[in-house]
Amino acid sequence: QLQLVESGGGSVQPGGSLRLSCVASGFTLDSYAIGWFRQAPGKEREGVSCINSRGITMTHTADSVKGRFTISKDNAKNTVYLQMNRLKPEDTAVYYCARDWRPSPHVCTIIKGSYTVWGQGTQVTVSS
Repeated sequence: QLQLVESGGGSVQPGGSLRLSCVASGFTLDSYAIGWFRQAPGKEREGVSCINSRGITMTHTADSVKGRFTISKDNAKNTVYLQMNRLKPEDTAVYYCARDWRPSPHVCTIIKGSYTVWGQGTQVTVSS
């Protein structure tokens, strides 16, 4: 059964950090790219960052979080991480990880239409 389970969300003050985890089951991370997305209340779900499946690690990060968020993965643990530093109130959202439908893409995308398997999400709240 294909499944993605996010964890690590919570409430932090502006300037704080969180690390989100996404554990995959039913497939391996060296076969599919993984993306992180977020959705704030009343807004469209938007792409945050992605990481490709195999070969030279390639990532892509949205301009809004570039320099603050870093995606990485541990194939042995079948887990993808999103390290979020210098958090801002506008980062408040439900964060989702998702699997690209394409097997073994050389590059990844943060276009949500390319993703067909989604986790349940984890809430991140940045507030003083």
